[in-house]
Amino acid sequence: MNRHCGFVAVIGPPNAGKSTLSNALVGQKVAIVTQKAQTTRMRLRAVVMHKDAQIILVDTPGIFAAKQRFDRAMVNEAWMGVEDADEVLVVLDAARADTKEIDLMLDGLAKSKKQASLVINKIDTVRNDSLLALVQKLNERVAFKDTFLLCALSGDGLDRLKDTLADAMPEGPFLYPEDQAADIPSLLLASEVMREKLFLRLHQELPYALTVETEKWEEKKDGSVRIEQTVYVQRDGQKAIVLGKGGQTIKEIGAEARTELEEMFERRVHLFTFVKVRKNWQEDPERYRMLGLDYKV
Repeated sequence: MNRHCGFVAVIGPPNAGKSTLSNALVGQKVAIVTQKAQTTRMRLRAVVMHKDAQIILVDTPGIFAAKQRFDRAMVNEAWMGVEDADEVLVVLDAARADTKEIDLMLDGLAKSKKQASLVINKIDTVRNDSLLALVQKLNERVAFKDTFLLCALSGDGLDRLKDTLADAMPEGPFLYPEDQAADIPSLLLASEVMREKLFLRLHQELPYALTVETEKWEEKKDGSVRIEQTVYVQRDGQKAIVLGKGGQTIKEIGAEARTELEEMFERRVHLFTFVKVRKNWQEDPERYRMLGLDYKV
């Protein structure tokens, strides 16, 4: 049996459900998911095995009108994912698919010369007649290769998408072991899990002012692992919010992160979390290098 393997860029505006879609196609959690926009900050490769194909999904940051350096770097990373891909999926939220952000993304797609397929996600949130009108309008705007209507959360409509992607992959050897679900270092995965828990717990703009770094990973003789992380925020007031009264907030968030990490790594995890102020972490080239982002955009 001939093997097929290729890359599929998953792009779209913030909070369209790109990471949820990647997790659903893989069949397990490989990307962090929150209701807040701009959760994804880097390209993540998720591996889907289907038929005789290995489909490597490149989950990218949301595309929006970026002004600050960090935001520009994330958007640039999304477009880099498009250029390197064999197939491109444009994922839109059915209830929010007619905005200026969508126009910006479609304009960028036209400039890239890449043909893409349209994925309308969260179809359970709109009426059928408005959904069909939306599909017609978007296909008049861009000559999409194909259109998929689905709900990534429930799995409705995923089978056709998976079949189509598998059939579109070029012939070639698998790039990852068949049982590997994602290409992300354990240290970075640990940081992402903690950042997800912080996003889910904290409100307003605070999540966008913080970053998490796994600074120590120590293998223990009993098979467990000791992980030390630092949550960096920009101001003292933000540090107080993350810590909570008597350190209670970060303790609770840390406990949630530890539980999930133990499930992911299938071993006991000793998680130690510190909170520090680093005023200009979004202007530090080293942070960009760690996330694989281009500091100079």
